[in-house]
Amino acid sequence: MAEEGGRRVVARNRKARHEYEVLETMEAGLVLKGPEVKSLREGKVSFQDAFGRVEGGEVWLYSLYIAPYEQANRWNGDPTRTRKLLLRGDEIRRLIGKVEEKGLTLVPLDIYFRRGKAKVTLALGRGKKLHDKREKLKRKTQEMEARRAIRDHGG
Repeated sequence: MAEEGGRRVVARNRKARHEYEVLETMEAGLVLKGPEVKSLREGKVSFQDAFGRVEGGEVWLYSLYIAPYEQANRWNGDPTRTRKLLLRGDEIRRLIGKVEEKGLTLVPLDIYFRRGKAKVTLALGRGKKLHDKREKLKRKTQEMEARRAIRDHGG
């Protein structure tokens, strides 16, 4: 867990920037139950297949896996339950327009604690095509080889 500007990052969705072209990011509060908060503090979370959706004027986070907290055996709920995200009304209205019109997706980038409250960085993203991913990987490999060549030949 890393400290970054007053926030303690619990987990990052490393695949998100590979799978999606991130157009815009925003911070949202996360509605959790007590045992979920304790499990989050231990870093027991997985973003596998997690995504956001706007429904009925509210924003929801689907398929975010928060492992059950061992000491709370009977109070633990479903680890992949749908969780409500807290955003201001104007932010939600703007999201509704962008998600419905342009076919964009809401992707969670990371989860962190700020002043004791669980927050999620939500990105408005467009899915990358396979050739885009390959092109980026090829460019990254070329840059790495160039840096290595410069380093090895006294540059």
